[in-house]
Amino acid sequence: MALILIIDDDDNFCDTMKSLVMRMEHDFLAAGTLEQGIQILEEQDVDILLLDVGLPDGNGLEALSRIKEASKSSPEIFIITGLGDPAGAEIAITEGVWDYIVKPTSIKETRASLTRALKYRQERQSRQQAVTLNLDRIVGRSLPMRKCFEIMAQGAASSAPVLITGETGTGKELFAQTIHANSLRKDNGFIVVDCAFLTETLMESTLFGHRKGAFTGAVERRDGLVKLADQGTLFLDEVGEMPLSAQKSFLRILQEKRFRPLGDAKEITSDFRLMAATNRDLDAMVENGTFRRDLLYRLRTIHLPLPPLRRRGSDIEALTRFKVGRLCKENNLASKKIEQGFFDTLNAYPWPGNVRELFNVLETAFVASGGDATLYAMHLPGDVRIQVARASIEKVQMSQVPEENRPGPGIFFPGNIPGFKEWKQQMEQHYLEQIIAATNGDVKRILSLSGLSKSHFYSLVKKYGVQI
Repeated sequence: MALILIIDDDDNFCDTMKSLVMRMEHDFLAAGTLEQGIQILEEQDVDILLLDVGLPDGNGLEALSRIKEASKSSPEIFIITGLGDPAGAEIAITEGVWDYIVKPTSIKETRASLTRALKYRQERQSRQQAVTLNLDRIVGRSLPMRKCFEIMAQGAASSAPVLITGETGTGKELFAQTIHANSLRKDNGFIVVDCAFLTETLMESTLFGHRKGAFTGAVERRDGLVKLADQGTLFLDEVGEMPLSAQKSFLRILQEKRFRPLGDAKEITSDFRLMAATNRDLDAMVENGTFRRDLLYRLRTIHLPLPPLRRRGSDIEALTRFKVGRLCKENNLASKKIEQGFFDTLNAYPWPGNVRELFNVLETAFVASGGDATLYAMHLPGDVRIQVARASIEKVQMSQVPEENRPGPGIFFPGNIPGFKEWKQQMEQHYLEQIIAATNGDVKRILSLSGLSKSHFYSLVKKYGVQI
């Protein structure tokens, strides 16, 4: 027997749904506001949530993230609205809802959809119980991370290719290693190919290996990375940097699992499982002709998008305690206490470099604290504290400005409103100019803060004619 909750202020519709749910022999609860519904979700194990869009205390679509964070049981969600909106349907599906229903709806269709959702939920819960991941190396249990764990469980139970995407510093290789460590191939190699350094001249000998005497300096036979990954996992790091010429060759290997070492007349096989990672937009690269569409389709059988740290802020404290604890252990020091102001500053910073930047900042603070028993905000790097202080002051100043005088569309678009593409280009150029000025043109720091790859950064510099 399932528990179905409806959040809707339409009493007649709630009565209709209650009658339907009771005939299906399930339990039913109703809430007339978002706040009432969220309180129920925090306290009860709800299986299905029927959520209206226009509610007295807010918009159901806009509250989806809050609802998911509050829920203790991650119910299957149906969006129900009296006004069909294609954009709203797109938002709902992107957020992972089960269905988007426009009132009035057929009772027969609604019943069938509820039945399918409950069957799916039962099967999904059975799979989750069957696959227990070892997540010792991954810190964080926020809602965005729990979504990642579900996809990782699919990857661990399969030998299908996995594409991991996310900004620089989100831990793409760590997640790939974790999937490998939980798979049937865990006892065999996890072989990393750095595609950023995979030039056309190096590709054959690096990936395929060579026989003795194949070229000057080949004094002995050497297996390539593809062969070393036999029965294990081949991980293509920064696959978006792979040269177009190399993509064609690799697609054949992926399809046939056969290749010929350099200088050898005979083909050999390798049964590897493929995983790849990138911080690039591969769909955009396909459109501009710098990445093969057929290769992207093969890579993205299972897609694991990693959230940036700013979207999993509730994990910052756990990540901090983990890293500080490790630093204390590595330096044979007693555990350090962490003052609340330290966490307040970390939580107020946007973390453009994600977990990698957080760990670097924590290491700097750890060194600055020396023999102190407690970490204070004062130990954090000056640039972090300055940015947080500036943001806090600007927020206070803005709150003191009358609402009618605050920046609005007229400020951002003083003349005609530009097209989205034009506006995006203006913002990209402005961002480049600002980050170059803020870092005094320090390219290494720019890449760390922005999450851009070096090639992407320089292509933008060239595109907009910005001076470094």
